Amino acid sequence: MGRIFLGTSQVEKVSEIQRQLVLLRDRVIAELRSRHCEVILIPDNLNLSDSIRWINARSLPDDIALAINNNSNSQETTVFYIPNNLERKRHAELLLLLLVRSFPELNSQGSKPDTITKMGSLAFCRQVNIPSLVIKIVCLSHSNSDLFSKIASGLADGLMAWSREVSSVESSDNYSSIAIELNHQIYPETGILINGNAYIPIDLCDRLGIDLTGSREVSLIEHQGIVYLKAIELRDRNFSVSWENLSQTVILRSILTINREQIDCIMGMGNTSEVQMMMFLKANNEEALKEFPDLPKLYREEGKIEGVNYDIAFCQMCLETHFLRFDRNQYRANNFANLGLVGGEKLAAFSEPRLGVRSHIQHLKAYASLEPLVQEIVDPRFHVVRRGIAPKVSQLSGRWSADLTYGDKIMAMLRRLYESANLL
Repeated sequence: MGRIFLGTSQVEKVSEIQRQLVLLRDRVIAELRSRHCEVILIPDNLNLSDSIRWINARSLPDDIALAINNNSNSQETTVFYIPNNLERKRHAELLLLLLVRSFPELNSQGSKPDTITKMGSLAFCRQVNIPSLVIKIVCLSHSNSDLFSKIASGLADGLMAWSREVSSVESSDNYSSIAIELNHQIYPETGILINGNAYIPIDLCDRLGIDLTGSREVSLIEHQGIVYLKAIELRDRNFSVSWENLSQTVILRSILTINREQIDCIMGMGNTSEVQMMMFLKANNEEALKEFPDLPKLYREEGKIEGVNYDIAFCQMCLETHFLRFDRNQYRANNFANLGLVGGEKLAAFSEPRLGVRSHIQHLKAYASLEPLVQEIVDPRFHVVRRGIAPKVSQLSGRWSADLTYGDKIMAMLRRLYESANLL
């Protein structure tokens, strides 16, 4: 077995949750060391970027790394892995299986690719050089010795099994060659497979017009005189990236049904059908359409009338309401985008879902366009917006929401929608 790097994610302004995470982590470390495993504690005083650099500077080929995070949104536990990596998916499933076996009462939501997270990726899964996972575990608002012991024991079981599996694979600098398919044609140069992740030559990125060499957040590897990039990094640049395991081929698409260059423009036509939007909602919340069965239809109709990309508006709604998991008062208000009133005393309320959607569409148009509205104004704050100030999704950050990553979260949701509809 190799060494196990273990740490917790930073939790801002919630000291009790962070304390509980540290307590759980320390119990896992004690359990592992009692079983004669070598565990390396990731320092608590490092931010995420520094933690990743700290691990990469010290890790060896047989090592693994786990970040323990708190799932503040629900009582569910999920293990996240880097997408298109079947090996890492298997590791995530193994870790979760042994955790649930030790604590059957745990509400497990299974293992999932990090693309379903709000930002569409997790740096700990993407940028750590050794095999790495992130576990978001049930809310730990109250200390419970028996619960902590069961979870710690289960995590220790899972980490040991994962570590043994990684160590059983012979380490080698002679990485496996993989084929690259670009826009349905085999690319003349090959890629390499490292820890189950597909890497492509950086020259291919240059030919696609993408310069990632200046970013500290991408994973570059030099091998046999060639610089390689982790293929999944292209997803955030609106390329389609998938993996064909039988032929060991990474599949890239730059020619898509959607316009990659206009994907983040608020004004424009949507690309999904009503059925595709409904399926996306149901896949993320089975109960979503019980209260609002016509919501996808309303977004398509209202968006088309005003020339607003209804896919973007729909994904913003999914983000704001957590896939329509808002409380009963919000249901009655038909407010799907956290719209306020002039004066800011309370949130806006609308008499029916269509008017709530219409107001949302009109508010987006206020930000993104100088064109007049087609329909009568129902958005209570339409006149206070500086028209045309935010034509791109990224420009909603700090305006629609104080969250400076707000636009990135909407774009991550949009990519999820397009991937579910096989458009990306």
